[in-house]
Amino acid sequence: MIIIIVDGIVYFLEVPYEKVAIMIVVHHLNNSRSQRVLWLLEELGIEYEIKFYERDEKTMLAPPSLREVHPLGKSPVITDGEETVAESGAIIEYIVDRYGNSRLIPLSDTPERLRYTYWLHYAEGSAMPPLVMNLIFNRFETANSSVNDAFIAPQIKLHFDYIEGELHKNTWFVGEEFTAADIQMSFPLEIVAMEAELISSRPKIKQFIERIHARPAYERALERGGRYDFANSIQ
Repeated sequence: MIIIIVDGIVYFLEVPYEKVAIMIVVHHLNNSRSQRVLWLLEELGIEYEIKFYERDEKTMLAPPSLREVHPLGKSPVITDGEETVAESGAIIEYIVDRYGNSRLIPLSDTPERLRYTYWLHYAEGSAMPPLVMNLIFNRFETANSSVNDAFIAPQIKLHFDYIEGELHKNTWFVGEEFTAADIQMSFPLEIVAMEAELISSRPKIKQFIERIHARPAYERALERGGRYDFANSIQ
């Protein structure tokens, strides 16, 4: 409200407050998929804040405090004003749609857009499950090796032979332009890169990882979020 006095008469004018810019808050768990969210925000040049959470040293699970943000208590999760968004793919779609200004996403109704959507969801829906199972089984000395030999290892080989073949077609997953789908796909590929046997026979995956590591926004995200250990990134 503004008060104006003219010729001894007091006028009260209602003036709307300027809309306050709401900054995205990334609820960032160490050694987690939320690193991709930081990278995306850096690529788009969007201001954001980080609230850090640390895994339990024994269980390697997220702390209970994350449940105050989202009922599942997992990362990644962001808050943007009154909005709370969880799940990597949903977060990427939300940020790109709301703040991307058509960047890092192909045009609608194009073959590239269909490939973009496919890889955005393939990363967590198909590529990550056998990797997570492998990481969990490796944590237990009594893990049944026959399960790994009969199911997990063949699934990992199947998926990453497929990915290797797809990367022979283009520089990036959608085509020759870098998109948010490449950010989403980075996590499973970086996990595979820990295994020398898996990565040595897949040069295109190795080259993809080298390209993303060379991106300035990738490095800035690591500087803000902290280095992470893929071996402890099961959640």
